[in-house]
Order: sequence, then structure tokens, then C-alpha cells
Amino acid sequence: MKKIVILGAGFAGLHIFYKLRHLIGKKIEITVIDKRSHSLLKPSLPEVAFEGAPLSHSLVELEHTIASKGATFLQSEVIEINAKANELRLKSGVIISYDYLFVTLGAIKNYDAIKGYKEHGYSVCDDKEAQKLWEKVKSFEGGKIVTGASKSTWGTRVDAPPLLAPCEGPIGEIMFMFDYFLTKEKGLQRSKDFKIDVFTPGEIFFEDVGDTPREVVGKHMQRKELTLHKSKVLKEITKSSIKFEDGTEMPCDLAIIIPPYSAPKVLQESTIGDEKGFIPTDKEMRHLDYKNIFSAGDITALSQPKLGHIAIIQGAIAASTLMKELGEDIKIPPHDLEVFCIMNMGGHEATLIVSDNLYGGKVDKASYSPISKMMKWGFDNYLYYNKGHMPPDFALDMTDKLVKLF
Repeated sequence: MKKIVILGAGFAGLHIFYKLRHLIGKKIEITVIDKRSHSLLKPSLPEVAFEGAPLSHSLVELEHTIASKGATFLQSEVIEINAKANELRLKSGVIISYDYLFVTLGAIKNYDAIKGYKEHGYSVCDDKEAQKLWEKVKSFEGGKIVTGASKSTWGTRVDAPPLLAPCEGPIGEIMFMFDYFLTKEKGLQRSKDFKIDVFTPGEIFFEDVGDTPREVVGKHMQRKELTLHKSKVLKEITKSSIKFEDGTEMPCDLAIIIPPYSAPKVLQESTIGDEKGFIPTDKEMRHLDYKNIFSAGDITALSQPKLGHIAIIQGAIAASTLMKELGEDIKIPPHDLEVFCIMNMGGHEATLIVSDNLYGGKVDKASYSPISKMMKWGFDNYLYYNKGHMPPDFALDMTDKLVKLF
């Protein structure tokens, strides 16, 4: 019986767990380790921040979910990875051994890297920040709002798109959902009562897709009087402004930021991360140096942008690679990445984006319609009520084909 450890129970970790669960007690035993008691369904956090949705609908309880499938859940933090000895050391001092390790820790949202963020910044990137932002949003009576993504830096061991921002989809939701809340819920007027400025560290906003989604997003930004500022690398947030590396400054009463992404400390201090701590893998999600270590999701060096849909694709590949090694009759899916997201824009508005332009493909579509909003609502609810379990593969494939046709 092979000992499998899944380190991290986010999108990728849970997807791998569900893919492997049928082998529990037959060929493998699984231990899932996460320092949180609940997995966080991050796609629904903007609804927490701008609609006051209950946080409970963004959380999946882990202990019962994992144990009910015959596996073991440990709520603990791993502080050391000894890849040569196939061992993990927990904060409690306990040593966990493994035959195969899946590293699915996700990336750290490094708020501390932004000067002044602690005192003056807001975000939607985790449960605490989303709830904090909702309290601010409820009491906001107008002023200058600035939102954008910080610049992130990556390692060089694998060939991945060198994006400046880890993912700008949340910025789209922030600017559109906040505009909707202020105009429709509070009755404020654009320009007169509030102004939303948007910045990007790159020369192109939404650099991970092609022209079609950018044009759709740009049209709605113009309609809602949202101003875009390109090539702006965040330096500091003050009480009344945002400062950039080029010396420019914007007046700001409320700063909503996507912070830079970094690898967890345990990976930066280990031998399994690249120079930035992210996990270098081949396209079957196997570590370049340690053949019994796999990875998927935001923590992989290949994952660009850092997106839940990509975590699911890579999780399926990683699980399939191990199953094939264990003798299962299975085909390993290709590492064909695409950007797929549904951008909530407030009310009944949403835009569905699907594009593989970043990876040399020809698909580049965007659909602004109430149907897109219904799809997002359905997806978020399915994830919650099915404990983070994605729909069956055939349903995902069918949805993908319908979306591209639509």
C-alpha cells in the first residue's frame, strides 16, 4: 500500500484527492495536510466583499469530507520538507513519511510586500480580507477608488509565460461590482460622487488573454467611466494616495489591491522550489528533480496565470500520472492550458472569458450576458454543495465545447 500525502487542500489538492479516492484501501492510503480546517472557495470571495454574501458558502469543511472517503486529514502546518528522505516535519514536531507527495499549497498573497498596505489597503484575496472590505464598502459614501494588481516575479527553471500580474480577473470583478453597488444600491453618481481608477503593472491590461476579451472589458469600462492606467508598478499606499515606482501618484480614498504572489516559506527554504520557491515540473506535473513529487495549481512554476481553472487541469494531469504509474489503465491528459473565468459584474451582469491565446491557441472569446451570470452562480453553488468536488469530466468537457461554440 503506497503512502500518498497531499499537501494543501485548495482547488488542486481537493481535485487530486477526488481523482484518487477510488484507489484508497486497494493500492494507496491518503493523508491530506492543511493548516486550515476549511478549504476556501476563492471564486465566491468577491460576492462576500461586494454583496455581503455569507462567508460560510465559501468554505468546505475538511476533516469529515476527507475522512468520509477513507482518508486521513491533518490540520497542521508543514515546516520542513526532506525530499531525499521522503519526509515532512509538522509544526508539532511529528514526522510524516510518504511514497508520493503532491504539493498543492497554493501561493502566498504577500500583503507585507506593499508598504502601507496594513494601514490603508484592502483586498478580496482571502476570507479575512474579503470580510474586512465588505465592512468598508457598506460604509463608503463616495470618493476616489483605486484598484489594481501588484507586480509579481517568477523563477526561470520552466518555460512559462512571464506575466507581470498573477491574475487580473479579480480586478475586473472589483471594479465592476463596486461600481454596481455604488450606483444601484447606494444611488451615487459616477464622477460626481465617486471615481474608480484601475492600474496594471503591464503594458496590456488582461495580458493573459487576446484582443476579444480585452475589447469587451474595455467597452464596459468606458461605459462605466472607469479609467485605466498602464505600466504602473505599485510602490506604496498612503492615507490619501497610491504611489508608483515611476514616481507618479494617484489620489486615493480607498485602495483595493491584488498583492504580489510568493511561495510559502517552507518551499523557499526547501530543495524542491525554484529560485522563487515555486515548484518546477514537467508537463505531466512531475517534479523535475524528484520523481515521486508532483504539483499542481498556483504553486507550480508552469501555472500562469494563477487561476482555479488551471489548477483543475493540472490536478487532473498529476493524479493521472500517478495512477498510470500504479498500473491503472488511464490516459494522461495533455497539458493544454486555457484561461477560463466568469467575471461577476454586479446584478445580473457577467462576462464569460475563454482564451488560449497565451499558449499559442486560436480560441479567444468573451460573452457578456445574464447566461454567464447564471453559469457562475451554478458553478459556485455546485462546488459548495459538493464539498469542493468538481463536476464529472464529461460535464466539464461538454461545458467547454458549448462555451466555445456559444
